[in-house]
This record gives sequence, structure tokens and C-alpha cells, in this order.
Amino acid sequence: MKIILASKSGVRKKILEENGIEFDVVPSQVDEDMAKESLLNEGANPLLVSKNLAELKAIKVSKSNADQLVLGADSVISLNDKLISKPKSREEAFKIMDKLNGKIHYLISSVCFVKNGSMVWNYSERSELKMRKLDKSQITNYLNKIPVSTLLAYGVYQVEASGKELFEYIKGDENSIMGLPIKQIKQYIKNYK
Repeated sequence: MKIILASKSGVRKKILEENGIEFDVVPSQVDEDMAKESLLNEGANPLLVSKNLAELKAIKVSKSNADQLVLGADSVISLNDKLISKPKSREEAFKIMDKLNGKIHYLISSVCFVKNGSMVWNYSERSELKMRKLDKSQITNYLNKIPVSTLLAYGVYQVEASGKELFEYIKGDENSIMGLPIKQIKQYIKNYK
């Protein structure tokens, strides 16, 4: 069975490929910043933001792909139950890293399947991460190793790459932390009729 991934994330594509799932990529073109702002204005917590964005992306792609199973996904960082958004510049990335410095925070990954414009399944997973206490030069040196385009697309730390060194500990499924709780997705596809 072939699905559609409503995301242009290279990491999500890689996870699906490594798990033998056949898929086409159709990026959703959803204005995430506008959607986030609207959800936050309505008092949504980070979990709701993540769930809603995953669903919004999948629904948008589903509308032009009748009878196809569309996978939407979204990951957010939550610090003290407040949403930490992706940086828009290297300077903003530094501020975010400084905010997370030495603290426990959560990475919430939400996924859903949509068919013919209606959600048929969803799942969210919350992983706990504690960043090591870093001095300002360590943060700057780390961020300088990452191209700005990568920072803006994937957020401040790259757990799948050198970002692991930033953490005292990471509690959670590695694939979920990278944006796709693949065990649950595979289970749903296996049981799908």
C-alpha cells in the first residue's frame, strides 16, 4: 500500500524509506506561522498546536488526492507548557538555545492519517529532553556549525546529527524525536482495511 507524505522533511522521508513504506511526497504548503498564531490566540497548548498542524497539513493535501491515505506530521518544542517556535534567524536560534540551556523541555511529535478530507487516525508522543548547561560560546560554536537554511527548516538542534552532544539525557523514541513515531504508523498501516 502506498501513502502520501504531506511534508517535505528529508528526515521524515528517510524514516519512511528505512521502514519500507511506499510513499509519494506532496508538501502541504500550509502557512504554519499563521496557523500557529491563530491556535495560540485561541489558547491552544503545544500539544494541541502540534496535533492541529499535522491534521491541517494532511487535510490540505487530501483535498486534491481523493481516496488516498495522507500522512500529516508536526513536531513542536514545549518549555514550561509554552510553545518554542522554529527560529527565523541565527540570532533567534541563539536566544532559543539560551532559553533551553540546562533545562528540561519536551518535544511533541504528532501524526495523523487523513482520507478524503477527514481524519481517520492520529497519535502524539511526548519525549523529555534535558539540555546540558552550556556557556554562551559553546552555544555560538554549535550554531555556527549548522547552515542557516537547516536551522530555519528543522529548529535549533539536530538530534539526528551532532545535536545529541547538547543533551544530558533524552527520554523517548528516537524516530519520534526526529518527527515520525514510526512504530505506531506501521501498526496503523498494517491494520488498515
